[in-house]
Amino acid sequence: MVTHQELVSCVGWTTAEELYSCSDDHQIVKWNLLTGETSQIVKLPDDIYPIDLHWFPKSLGIKKQTQAEIFVLTSSDGKFHLISKLGRVEKSVEAHSGAVLAGRWNYEGTALVTVGEDGQIKIWSKTGMLRSTLAHQGTPVYSVAWGPDSEKVLYTAGKQLIIKPLQPNAKILQWKAHDGIILKVDWNSVNDLILSAGEDCKYKVWDSYGRPLYSSQPHEHPITSVAWAPDGELFAVGSFHTLRLCDKTGWSYALEKPNTGSIFNIAWSVDGTQIAGACGNGHVVFAHVVEQRWEWKNFQVTLTKRRTMQVRNVLNDAVDLLEFRDRVIKASLNYAHLVVSTSLQCYVFSTKNWNTPLIFDLKEGTVSLILQAERHFLLVDGGGIYLYSYEGRFLSSPKFPGMRTDILNAQTVSLSNDTIAIKDKADEKIIFLFEASTGKPMGDGKFLSHKNEVLEIALDQKGLTNDRKIAFIDKNRDLYITSVKRFGKEEQIIKLGTMVHTLAWSDTCNILCGLQDTRFTVWYYPNTVYVDRDILPKTLYERDASEFSKNPHIVSFVGNQVTIRRADGSLVHISISPYPAILHEYVSSSKWEDAVRLCRFVKEQTMWACLAAMAVANQDMTTAEIAYAAIGEIDKVQYINSIKNLPSKESKMAHILMFSGNIQEAEIVLLQAGLVYQAIQININLYNWERALELAVKYKTHVDTVLAYRQKFLETFGFLNFAFHQLPFLFQGNKHRGQWPEVGYFVTLQILGSLLALKEVPRLGRLHHLEPKKADPLPLKFLPELKLQIDWEKIKAKIEMEITKERERSSGSQPTKSTGLKH
Repeated sequence: MVTHQELVSCVGWTTAEELYSCSDDHQIVKWNLLTGETSQIVKLPDDIYPIDLHWFPKSLGIKKQTQAEIFVLTSSDGKFHLISKLGRVEKSVEAHSGAVLAGRWNYEGTALVTVGEDGQIKIWSKTGMLRSTLAHQGTPVYSVAWGPDSEKVLYTAGKQLIIKPLQPNAKILQWKAHDGIILKVDWNSVNDLILSAGEDCKYKVWDSYGRPLYSSQPHEHPITSVAWAPDGELFAVGSFHTLRLCDKTGWSYALEKPNTGSIFNIAWSVDGTQIAGACGNGHVVFAHVVEQRWEWKNFQVTLTKRRTMQVRNVLNDAVDLLEFRDRVIKASLNYAHLVVSTSLQCYVFSTKNWNTPLIFDLKEGTVSLILQAERHFLLVDGGGIYLYSYEGRFLSSPKFPGMRTDILNAQTVSLSNDTIAIKDKADEKIIFLFEASTGKPMGDGKFLSHKNEVLEIALDQKGLTNDRKIAFIDKNRDLYITSVKRFGKEEQIIKLGTMVHTLAWSDTCNILCGLQDTRFTVWYYPNTVYVDRDILPKTLYERDASEFSKNPHIVSFVGNQVTIRRADGSLVHISISPYPAILHEYVSSSKWEDAVRLCRFVKEQTMWACLAAMAVANQDMTTAEIAYAAIGEIDKVQYINSIKNLPSKESKMAHILMFSGNIQEAEIVLLQAGLVYQAIQININLYNWERALELAVKYKTHVDTVLAYRQKFLETFGFLNFAFHQLPFLFQGNKHRGQWPEVGYFVTLQILGSLLALKEVPRLGRLHHLEPKKADPLPLKFLPELKLQIDWEKIKAKIEMEITKERERSSGSQPTKSTGLKH
């Protein structure tokens, strides 16, 4: 068995069972973990002391290589070497003055970055041709990492970290990160977070803007290595006789004290299940990630060994052992199913029967993410996204141009019973929406576009496909909600909250929870924003979130229990009221009387407010009237009563839409039904004068009605405001003088003359800002001349005739499908 005799400087995996290591004894050794054998690949010349090793990336878009075939080795002689898997040195390149301290391929394998003792950062082609010198500084650069998009480079500069884009003249980001020299950095492509380790004996986590997210306590010795797991959920830290496994938020899962000396380099296997460390005493240390836990309701699943899981039912303390042929890579427990992916197969267990799993072979690649919904589950690997039923039937595989599955995680992909949502990495303002059953784009094929970059997305889990909603947090930490069904018209994206750091939908009903800056908030009925935004605050539950400490994260929302992980790794369970979920269930079954009885029993304003919004959304105005009365919204009760007395179902529908703020839809309903006057009247009621006049002119009816109501409105404002606002109408009137001869040039000229007399010409462009001049008698002097001759008797007769016609038409039509309005 071949072993190293000197310090091991670097290690790198080719497959999940094969590792290469380099040492100061000039050997490159291959380790086979299946057989336990080691073999010397090549003995380097005595003047080459290896420092860093990085395998050429395996994943090139969708096309996959089975294993890495070439690696870059940097050395103390100022060169880097391209070496094949068989140990042949393909090329050696003079790169730096002094040692080449690190070398890294970008994610596409199209470029190589090297850094050295000479303080230079250089970019090379994959064949070893120099492209550019990115930077030159006076101190050695000990470590380097590519940004997720391969368009930026992160490197060390003493105690500083620097992010430099490849584009010339682009803005450079630089900040002081440690109190000692920084020895190692890593930048994860999935979570976009940065790790740094330094001689100040600390390791730290940063976001890509250089903002600190976590700083460890000082260790006894300098931190010599850090490395992200491929999926970005974990990272490993190496120091003198120390190996630590940490969550991405910084807290520690495990601490081991192996007798290794300093661990100079850490490499994760491709599947993220094991790590290897290059040790100062000539050893290579191997570690496997075990004791992972998954919980759902009364079940707790623990990965006890690489191929063994233990299932415990906490209700009766029953224990089942699950054995797998290959090592477990990913698992997910939700919706009464446990889904486990191994290196070659996928196992689907039902919580009702742990003995007979459904097993099918995986297509290709290593599964990096499992997401579950009630009816099906999603597997993500380097080759694509695959949706399966719990019976193991393949359903669909959504795709879009430029899709990179290797950087997807639970925050950027979401799954419901009918929809798959994926945040685009190339343009982070875009969310792609797909039908789950077919994998085709949702609706008319348009993607969802937001004004800012999106950080996290989540689909609601219950209800009809047409009502499916997606909630998302953008880079300003604002929470938004919108519909996923998109046909032609632009769907509203409505803000629900600010400073939201994490969110989750309930698995049993469409209740949303989130952690805001200082409080934990539950939106019992988020659709209230589409129905009546005024009562949204009354539908919320809020409590102080200071007990969760800094940067907590919502792990799950099952039933009425929310699980939150604090920054120190501890779990906190919060129970919310079960009554809103029962209310959702009653409303989805149209059990309105039961819903009212429940609210009367609970006697909470929150429940009544939710019921009011639910009733309006479902057009049950009788229940809405009861609920609004219960929360003291008397004006809305009166409006609902007025809706009930409307003569036609189209008018009722239009006014329900108006109640919810959907003015355009209300107008369309009326115009399609031929109720032109009613469409004009709703614009008059809303003081939308231009639209009211536009409709009147277009349909050649009720022009005098619009002008009459307009004049009546303006008379209360005084002459100057009257003059300014009336001018556009008078000019339009001049175009259509044949329709109302009483509006003519004379009146228009009188107004202009009056304004001239008042010396207000310089301010004509700002007249709508003027306050009425109560002390000035001049406006009142001119007012009689400016008044239009309005025949109110004639107008009222026309309106009465329109209402009579509508009533006769409604009573003459055959009964059709109910709109949910009850008397």
